[in-house]
Amino acid sequence: MKQRGRHRRQKRGRALRAFLAGTALALTAAATMISASQATVGDKPGGLKKLASSDRAAAGLRLQERAVPQSTLDRLASSMGRPVGVSTVLADADHSLRGTADCPSTERAALPVEPAATRAYCWDTADTRGWRAGAVTTSGDADDDGLWGEHRVILSGWTHPTGRSAEPGPARVAVVDASDPGRLTYTWAALVVPVDGGRDYRGLASTVSGMVWYQGKLLVTAADGLYVYDMHRIQRATVDSGRVGKVPGGWAAYGSKYVLPAVGSYRLAGGSAHPAAISLDRSTAPDSLVASERVSSAGGRHSRLLRYAFSSDPARAGLLATDFAGRAVATEAYETKTAQVAGVLSYRSQWYLARAADTPDGHGTLWRQDARNAKATECGSDESNHCWTGQAGSLSYSQESGEVWSQSGRMLYALPLSAIDRSLGQPTGPWDN
Repeated sequence: MKQRGRHRRQKRGRALRAFLAGTALALTAAATMISASQATVGDKPGGLKKLASSDRAAAGLRLQERAVPQSTLDRLASSMGRPVGVSTVLADADHSLRGTADCPSTERAALPVEPAATRAYCWDTADTRGWRAGAVTTSGDADDDGLWGEHRVILSGWTHPTGRSAEPGPARVAVVDASDPGRLTYTWAALVVPVDGGRDYRGLASTVSGMVWYQGKLLVTAADGLYVYDMHRIQRATVDSGRVGKVPGGWAAYGSKYVLPAVGSYRLAGGSAHPAAISLDRSTAPDSLVASERVSSAGGRHSRLLRYAFSSDPARAGLLATDFAGRAVATEAYETKTAQVAGVLSYRSQWYLARAADTPDGHGTLWRQDARNAKATECGSDESNHCWTGQAGSLSYSQESGEVWSQSGRMLYALPLSAIDRSLGQPTGPWDN
C-alpha cells in the first residue's frame, strides 16, 4: 500500500511538472507572439496605407480656420507699441550657442548614431534650465532661397512643464541668427494668445512639438490644433518678469524680450485628434504642410499622416488653402504602423518618420516609408535600427541647403538629407537631392 501510494505521488509529481512545463512553453510562445506583433508594428511597419477621400471625410480631417479680429491685434499694438520684424530681434541677440567641441559629452550622446550630424550646437544650461526643447523650423522653410532678408535664421521652440504632473506650461521660441555657422546668437520671444479684445494676452500653454515657418507665418502645434503667428508682428516686452501679460508698469513675457501674439488658429474637426508633428514640403505644387499624429504603441490604432496645400493667394501668404467656409481639406491621407511618431518629413513621395526611443536611455528610429515598404538605418554589430536620437524631435528640411534640422535634448543639429538616403539606400523613383 505504501509503495503504491508513493508511485501515485510520483505520477502526480511528474504530471504536475509536465503541466507546468507545458504552461511555461505556452506562455513563452504567447510572449513570442506578442513580441513579434510589437516588432511588426514598431520595428517593421511596412508600407503606408492610403486613405480614400471618403475615409478622410468620415475621419473629420478638415481644419477649420479662425482669425483673430484685426481690431484685437490693433488694440494690442497700440498699447504695446509698433510691431517689429525678425531683423530687429536678431540685432538684439543676447545669448550664444556653443559648438560641438564645447558641449558636454552627456549632451552629445543625444545626437544620432547613424547617420551622424554634420553640424551640432548646444544650448546654455543656465538659460534653458527647466525648459524642454521642442520643434525646429528655419528660414529654409520661410523662403526658397534659404534666407530671411540677409540672414539665415533658425526658430527653436521650448516649453516649460508645470507642476508634478509635468503639464505643459509657457512656450517660447529662440530666434537664432545662423548666418555665421561658427557663431550662432539668439534671443527669446514668448508665444502668446490675445485675450479680452487685445487688452491683454495669455501664454500659449502647450508642448511645442511641431513648427513650420512659411513665408511670413509661423504655424505651431498645440493641444487643440495649430496656432498661427505673424513674423512681421513681433511685440516688445517692457517688463522683465516671470509673469506673462499686462503687469504693473507694462508688459511681461516670462523674462523674454519679445512677444509673438497669435493671429489665428486651425482646429481639427475630428475631435480630440490633433497634429503632433508638422513640416513643409516644397516638392509639391503648391507647397504643402504635412502633419502626423502621435499614437502610442498601446493606442489601439495606427497613426495618420496628412497633407494640406498652402494658399496661392498673395493676400493669404503663409496660410493654408481653404474653401468658402474657411475649411482646409487634407489633399492626401495615409496610415502608418509606426508608433510614437515625433517628427515627420515628406519629400518627393517619400515620408521620413522619427520614432522616439522606447526607454529613457535608448535611441529612436528614423524610418523612410512609401506606399510599398519601410526602411530604417542600421547601426552596431547587431544591425539594430535604433540609430536615431532618443528624444526624437521635429524635422525641418531646407531645400536650398539640402540639410535636415532637428534637436534632441539641448543639442541642435543638422545633417544632409542625402546622407540619410545613403544610409538607407537610395529610394525608388525620381530623386535628385
